[in-house]
Amino acid sequence: MPSRPTSAITGGAGGSLGGLFAATSLRSIGWDVDVFERSPHDLDSRGGGLVLQPDVLDAFRFGGIDYAGPLGVRSEYRQFVDARGDIAQRQRMPQTQTAWSMLYGTLKASLPAGMIRSGVALADIVREDAEVRARFSDGADVRADLLIGADGPDSTTRRLLLPGSLPAYAGYVAWRGLVPEPRLDAAAAAQLTNAFTFQQEAGHQLLAYLIPGEDGSTVPGERRWNWVWYRRLPAGDALRAALTDRHGIVRTHSIPPGAMSDAQRRGLLDDAGMQLAPALAALVAATDAPFMQIIQDYRTPRMVFGRAVLLGDAAFVARPHTGAGTAKAATNTVSLARAIDASGGDVDRALAAWQSTQWQYGVRLTDWGIALGKRIMGVFDAAHAA
Repeated sequence: MPSRPTSAITGGAGGSLGGLFAATSLRSIGWDVDVFERSPHDLDSRGGGLVLQPDVLDAFRFGGIDYAGPLGVRSEYRQFVDARGDIAQRQRMPQTQTAWSMLYGTLKASLPAGMIRSGVALADIVREDAEVRARFSDGADVRADLLIGADGPDSTTRRLLLPGSLPAYAGYVAWRGLVPEPRLDAAAAAQLTNAFTFQQEAGHQLLAYLIPGEDGSTVPGERRWNWVWYRRLPAGDALRAALTDRHGIVRTHSIPPGAMSDAQRRGLLDDAGMQLAPALAALVAATDAPFMQIIQDYRTPRMVFGRAVLLGDAAFVARPHTGAGTAKAATNTVSLARAIDASGGDVDRALAAWQSTQWQYGVRLTDWGIALGKRIMGVFDAAHAA
């Protein structure tokens, strides 16, 4: 092995926090890193909100990531409202919410210019004894000591390593939106500010909370509202219609901001007005560019394939009710770097030890997500999605 071992990291079309966590973690133990990002576009304005978990902060510390100011917006309460808008339950439960874009931008800024190659898709993998060759769409043929597939639920790396192994639709979708803080009317804002708010009904659940602004600001008045509305949607014509964008293209997994058809958006607004608490309906109505993603389940039979590995959502797709998607990627990458660093140069032994713990962790997390989905949505398994 060379004095500075090398890794090639593949990122997904929608951006890869897992890929950036892998890059920062491996660099911190002295590895050279190249990141190949499938999307040709800058990704740091995409994505919604998430709860800032301790594992994410651990990955920042391990990777030596510097950041100025708070990484999120603190809420003090968790509250449940009914369809009339009355608060049915409220309890003190402090937590911090952040934005996908804030984490992505902070991680990306910590890496040297030129380390991330955008618009380059993985085309082929050749596994060899003590290294791996990765061929890319731009003609690059890269030899590395380790190939990390951190390219999300629609993973090309997984498709090449495990042909035909795909996530299963869980029977419901998440409609999402981001709203500049000042746009929400005062009455609605008064009920929702400083709280992580839920509305739970038969077959659907909405949650809403504040996250940093598009520029990362956590100053009141400069933040954004984030909402997620989980709704049952059986596979078939209804799902196909929801996945058809404004240009008539049927997408496979999601509708990004700005691509939703006018008919779907009108239906979303109408349903919000009929089914949601007034403050939450106002939040949906104030959203310029709602977006949508299907909810899926996936667990890989293994994570290590010689000198190629799968991690993050490429390995396990846990339902978002767990609040652990980003934390899972952070845990996978930091534990990988720690295992390699402690191995005395025996990468294969490190990978075997890493897989033994992280595969079990992924199984527990996906099982927990399915159990939460049963309770929240009443969708019991993938067979009910048809």
